[in-house]
Amino acid sequence: MSVAAAVFAAGRGSRLGGDAAKPLLEWQGRPLLTWALDAALASGLVPVLVTVGYRADDVRAALPAGVEIVDNPEWEEGIAASLRAVLAALGPYSEVTAVCIGLADQPRTGPEAYRRLAAAHEAGAQLAVATYDTRRGNPVLLARSLWPQAMELRGDAGARQLMQSVPVTDVPCDGTGHADDVDTLEDLGRLQEDQ
Repeated sequence: MSVAAAVFAAGRGSRLGGDAAKPLLEWQGRPLLTWALDAALASGLVPVLVTVGYRADDVRAALPAGVEIVDNPEWEEGIAASLRAVLAALGPYSEVTAVCIGLADQPRTGPEAYRRLAAAHEAGAQLAVATYDTRRGNPVLLARSLWPQAMELRGDAGARQLMQSVPVTDVPCDGTGHADDVDTLEDLGRLQEDQ
C-alpha cells in the first residue's frame, strides 16, 4: 500500500486578471507553487506529481527536482482535467493505492496534512478530506477504487463531486497549516499581511 501526492498547477487563475500564471505569483519571495510542492515532497509520499498547463514552460522552470511532471492539455476545462491527467499518469504505479491532492495556490498547506490523510487511507478511508476548524479544505485523498468514477468527472470541480455519493472521512488537520487559497490579488495581499 502506497500513497502518492499530486499538486495541481495547470490553471490560469482567471480571477487574478492579466496573463500571469497563478502558481508563479510570489509569497515571501518564492512562487506559491514551490511552497505547495515543499509540503508534498516533505510529506514522504511518493511519487509526487505536478500538473502543468497554462504557461507550462514557465511553470516547469520553477519546479524543484524530485517531482514528476504531468501535462494537462485540457487545463482550460478546470480541476477535473488535472485530476484525470494525474490518475492516468498513476495508472501504471500498481503499488499506489491512493493519491493525495493539493493545490498550487495553497502555499500554507503543511506536510502533516498529507501524512494524516495517508494514515486515514491505511485505516480504510477511500475518500478523505483535510478539515481545519471543522471546515473541509485540502488536501483530498482519493483511493484507487474510486479512480474509475473520478475519470468520468468534468468541469471545475474535482473529487468534491464524488463527496455527494461516496462516504467521506473527515481528517482533522488543525495545527498542520492552512488551506487558504489565493484566487485574487486581494487574497495574496491578505496572505502577505498574515506572514
